[in-house]
Amino acid sequence: MKVTVSRKAHFNAAHRLYNNEWTDSRNSEIFGKCANPNYHGHNYELIVSVKGEIHPDTGFVMDMKVLKNLIRSEVEDQFDHKNLNEEVKEFKTLNPTAENISVVIWNKLRSKIEERLQLTVTLYETPRNFVTYDGGK
Repeated sequence: MKVTVSRKAHFNAAHRLYNNEWTDSRNSEIFGKCANPNYHGHNYELIVSVKGEIHPDTGFVMDMKVLKNLIRSEVEDQFDHKNLNEEVKEFKTLNPTAENISVVIWNKLRSKIEERLQLTVTLYETPRNFVTYDGGK
């Protein structure tokens, strides 16, 4: 029997959405206020879900303390109160859209979580705008 466990976290970060091959006018047309050259910020809400069999000895799918610490070290410590474009290496050349942020987070966590477990990342950029990534399966 497979069960999904989830851990919620949050971080605050600034970013600018733009394509450096486009003019400022084109970036404004596509990304609107999010193309502001002075950046803007969000209070991101993150839900990390892990699905797998319940371990017969522990009763856990995954130790939630381990998941909490992974989220802290791989996401919160690296993204919180940062300018994603300027301070986070993954976004030096990658547009920090919610879609791309969720994939980067998934990749950071996937390498630290047992392969037998399925991983899903849901990232809320606003209470109404959110994305979910599960490795593209």
